[in-house]
Amino acid sequence: MKVTEIPPDRLAALTAGEAETAMLAESLAIDLAALAAASVPQFDAAALDQLRAAGKAGITRRMALLGQLLVERLSEDARAALADHRSDMLRGAACFAVGHLPDLPLTGRLDAVRRFADDPHFGVREWAWLAVRPHIAAAPEAAIAVLSGWTDAPSDRVRRFAVEATRPRGVWSAHLPVLKDRPELGLPILAPLRADPSRYVQDSVANWLNDARKDRPDWVAALVDRWQAETPNPATERIRRRALRLPAK
Repeated sequence: MKVTEIPPDRLAALTAGEAETAMLAESLAIDLAALAAASVPQFDAAALDQLRAAGKAGITRRMALLGQLLVERLSEDARAALADHRSDMLRGAACFAVGHLPDLPLTGRLDAVRRFADDPHFGVREWAWLAVRPHIAAAPEAAIAVLSGWTDAPSDRVRRFAVEATRPRGVWSAHLPVLKDRPELGLPILAPLRADPSRYVQDSVANWLNDARKDRPDWVAALVDRWQAETPNPATERIRRRALRLPAK
């Protein structure tokens, strides 16, 4: 669906914070200033003007700005309330608020965003890793050390976050040069998930490795071949084929 094809009553409900988006086109169509005016009474005219002025910026920049304003204008309790809001876009803004919290150690920041990594809505889960990606980019090895402990989480959403947040060439985010040069640093996250039963996780692992393949193709090919030899498993083979972009069997 195109942005212009969204029914007016549907768009009105989304902008009022009364409904969740069902696709990216709906997220792109929402006027974040209008959404904030309807749902964040703590915002004054100056805050809303900042959002309006950023109206033509990319969606990630606008969401990051909204998260920054939440930190600047709302109390901790008010931000916590938005973390449970019906609107996925406001929950997403709460993710970016976590990214903007000052003087928070990386471990604490990742712990704070973990609830959003397990959100039922696909969009919030994407905002969650995007919100903390700059902090991961600033200390990728430290982030991997923390996130490797998430690989045994019961939720496949949380396991997937650990992978997606550290992709060398993450979508809509800055690349991680150290992982492009030395993808083996990601093995504490990737190796435990090489036979993960969830396709959601398998796809993320495969995409991580396909990112790495653009810079280290021989390393990726050798790794996935070794995995399949050591752990012959349909999940591992699916990861291998998708990482190498081979046709599905």
